[in-house]
Amino acid sequence: MEITGSLDAQRFSPQAPSQEDIDEYRRLSAEQAAGVGVVSTVWRGRDYAATVTAFVPVSYDPPTMLVSLYEGSRIAEAVAESGQWALTLLTENQRRQANWLASPGTPIEGLLTQLPFRRGPATGSTVLEGGLAYFEVITTAVHEAATHLLVVGNVVSMGSEAVVRAGLSPLLHYAGDYRAIKPQ
Repeated sequence: MEITGSLDAQRFSPQAPSQEDIDEYRRLSAEQAAGVGVVSTVWRGRDYAATVTAFVPVSYDPPTMLVSLYEGSRIAEAVAESGQWALTLLTENQRRQANWLASPGTPIEGLLTQLPFRRGPATGSTVLEGGLAYFEVITTAVHEAATHLLVVGNVVSMGSEAVVRAGLSPLLHYAGDYRAIKPQ
């Protein structure tokens, strides 16, 4: 059934949005809850890792993942150049790790010294200890999209190290903050 009346819409040119348009887009798109993960890679003998909320399981056959990374970031360059990466899905108990790896200006040297992790068996990328799940990925395509790189790849290793227990929740990002699912 069509509802009569008009939507409260703000029209703008996608080729030249104003700062107000960008801020409103950011506010409205934050109304979608997103899982929180850490993408990591090893490039030029160094570990790189960053918190992400824009990742998608693209296909089950073959298992394929996509992650969206800000093009000007160290992690985007490292992932694009290394050709392999890992994604660890975080639990609600890993807010500290998410905050640390999301902070601008975190050092490259010693980035992971305060975080418990293991090396993925296929890529050697870091997998955070206690995550809900992890996926190791070999990149098959990198697409430029506005200010971001969309990195797509085939999953070559996956698993879970989380101890499943009642009330365990994934870490979510919603309305500009970290959240957890409340059990009913």
